[in-house]
Amino acid sequence: QLQLVESGGGLVQAGGSLRLSCAASGRNFMSYIMAWFRRTPGQVREFVAGLSGDGGNTYYADSVKGRFAISRDNAKNTVYLQMHSLNPEDTAVYYCAARLGIVMDTSRNEYDYWGQGTQVTVSS
Repeated sequence: QLQLVESGGGLVQAGGSLRLSCAASGRNFMSYIMAWFRRTPGQVREFVAGLSGDGGNTYYADSVKGRFAISRDNAKNTVYLQMHSLNPEDTAVYYCAARLGIVMDTSRNEYDYWGQGTQVTVSS
């Protein structure tokens, strides 16, 4: 069992940066693939970025590639999403998610644990 708590969301101007954090409580944090998803009103949650348990493998949605970076600190049971060059299309509720295993998956249905979400709003 994992409990996930996101933080770091807020309001930022277009072109700005934000860093989201997700603190996990539970055992064997390294056994989990961690990911960030986001959801805009009326839309389903879409995959943003994912990271293997040891942090060695990352995967990004095309829409954020080159602008966002996912990382983790296993000593702190925390995963991060550094976001640069934000634009209004990045406005969404961002969710941290976890799934046991070693195979990266971009489907929200494959993740077992979710945080409550943190709002990111990018003004033009």
